[in-house]
Amino acid sequence: MAIGIQGIVVLLVILAVILKNGLYVLQEYERGVVFFLGRLSGVRGPGLLVLIPFVQRLIRVDQRTVTMDVPPQDVITGDNISIKVNAVLYFRVIEPAKAIVQVENYLYATSQLAQTTLRSVCGEVQLDDLLNKREQINHRIQEIIDKQTDPWGIKVSLVEVKHIDLPQEMQRAMAKQAEAERERRAKIIKAEGEFQAAEKLTAAAKIMSQEGTTIQLRYLETLRDISSEHNSTILFPMPIDFLAGFRKSKE
Repeated sequence: MAIGIQGIVVLLVILAVILKNGLYVLQEYERGVVFFLGRLSGVRGPGLLVLIPFVQRLIRVDQRTVTMDVPPQDVITGDNISIKVNAVLYFRVIEPAKAIVQVENYLYATSQLAQTTLRSVCGEVQLDDLLNKREQINHRIQEIIDKQTDPWGIKVSLVEVKHIDLPQEMQRAMAKQAEAERERRAKIIKAEGEFQAAEKLTAAAKIMSQEGTTIQLRYLETLRDISSEHNSTILFPMPIDFLAGFRKSKE
């Protein structure tokens, strides 16, 4: 009777080991890379998997898109300006077997590759291009990383440069440049307005000079505008033609 109890206990222990090490449940976004005595057996999942304990080994691989922050990198641009640049990287595993077999740790390897590529690409361009052509810079970094990670079964979908940290003296210089640019535009707009006003006044003077009555009406309108204001003294401009008439009568 004691031997029977011991046998049951042994069977229960063996069953528990099989359940713990031989049964796996993979989610819809997971795949299992299976090794049989150290050799790649295949990729399985999702769902329930039954493996032979101590003979087969399973490594889970998440196939969802990974969002990875690239830490700030010290970069010297093409015009010898020292800046700090960080970025964000979006990628996913499309071939789980390659991600496990071809590289030791695909997350760490992708992070290191993203950092070196970010420094390399940003160091080849000038600061103005880095600020104004960020979309092109992002696309170039994405192409380089995607090409390098393709043998690992990883697809890089997007790279975005998040922040560019400039030195204080460079920020002050850019602020002065922006202020000078605003002043230049304001002066140009003012000069264009004066030029257009001068053109209109010249055209109006030509039209009024063709008819003397128009000048007189304009003169009366000016007097009316002056009289409508609360002024204690009103100056009446005397037409030169009027004085010329008196001079002729005296002669």
